[in-house]
Amino acid sequence: MLRREPIVGVISDDEIKANKGPPVTPLHERMIMVRAVKWVDDIIPDAPYAITEEFMNKLFTEYNIDYIIHGDDPCLLPDGTDAYALAKKAGRYKQIKRTEGVSTTDIVGRMLLCVRERSSDAHNQSSLQRQFSSGHGQKVDDGGSGSGTRVSHFLPTSRRIVQFSNSRGPGPDSRIVYIDGAFDLFHAGHVEILRLARELGDFLLVGIHTDQTISSTRGRHRPIMNLHERSLSVLACRYVDEVIIGAPWDVSKDMITTFNISLVVHGTIAENMDYAKDDSNPYAIPMAMGIYHRLESPLDITTSTIIRRIVANHEAYQKRNEKKEASEKKYYEGKSFVNGE
Repeated sequence: MLRREPIVGVISDDEIKANKGPPVTPLHERMIMVRAVKWVDDIIPDAPYAITEEFMNKLFTEYNIDYIIHGDDPCLLPDGTDAYALAKKAGRYKQIKRTEGVSTTDIVGRMLLCVRERSSDAHNQSSLQRQFSSGHGQKVDDGGSGSGTRVSHFLPTSRRIVQFSNSRGPGPDSRIVYIDGAFDLFHAGHVEILRLARELGDFLLVGIHTDQTISSTRGRHRPIMNLHERSLSVLACRYVDEVIIGAPWDVSKDMITTFNISLVVHGTIAENMDYAKDDSNPYAIPMAMGIYHRLESPLDITTSTIIRRIVANHEAYQKRNEKKEASEKKYYEGKSFVNGE
C-alpha cells in the first residue's frame, strides 16, 4: 500500500523551459494550486524535472519518502532518456494510472485550436486576445451544444466522481456559502477566491455552469474544458465541500431554500462583471434578500488571463505541443491496463 502522505515536488520555471517549453503558469501560481489539492500533505518548491542522485537522496533522508511516483505516461528528457531512471534503478519507483484527457498538453492543444480557428478572421495577436476576452459577440441557444469545448479523452464515471467527493453534507446548523461560475482552466485566482468564500461559513457549495451557459455568455470558443472536467477540478480543491454540476445561471429563491444557502458570494475579479447591467441579473434575488456579498478577489487572474498567455506566445507553445502530442498519441495507441482506477 502506498503511503498516505503524498508530498508533491513543484518543478521550477527554468526546469520546465529547459525540458518542455514555457510554463503556462509561473511557479508561485502553481504552488497555490498544488497546496489547494485536498490529497496533498506537503510540497517541495523548485523541484528538478529529472530525478537526480542528489535530489533522490534528499527525498529519502530529509522528507522520508518511501516511493517516487509518476503516471503511466512516459516522462522523457530532451535527449530521450527517462527522467525517472534513477528511481527505477533504486527500486523506489511506483507507477499509477494517470487521469486521461486532462494533461497540460491536451488543454494547451485545445487553446491552440481556438487560436487556429479564429486566425482566419483575426490578423494579429491583439485582435485574438480581444476576441478571447470579449467572447467576440458569439451566442448560442441554451439548448445548443457550444462548440467551444474541444475533443477530450476524459471519460467521467460515477466511481471517479465519488473518488473526488467529500462524501459528507452540511450539518443542520451549518452556514452554507454559495459561489458559482465557469471555473474554466481552474487556476490560482479560482483557488484564492474559494479559500476566502470558505472562511465565511461552515460549508462551501460551488455551482458549475453548463457548457451551453458559458458559450452563450462568453462565446462559442468557450469553455475550453467541459463540464465534468471543470467539476472535478473544483472538487479536488480542499476549500470546496460540494458542487452543483450544471448549476443554473440565475440564483433562484427555490434554489436558496433547497440548499439552505445562507450567503451568496461573488468575486470582484471575474469575467461576468457586467451581470448587474443586464436586464436579468442572476443575483437579483439574493441581493433583494440581503444575503449577497461581494468578495475582494486576492489575485487579478481570470481564465482569459491564462488564454492570453497562450496567445501571446502561441508559436512557442505550438512547437512544444507538436513534440508532446506525438508522445500523447503514442500513449493512447499503446497503453495497457494499469490497476489503480
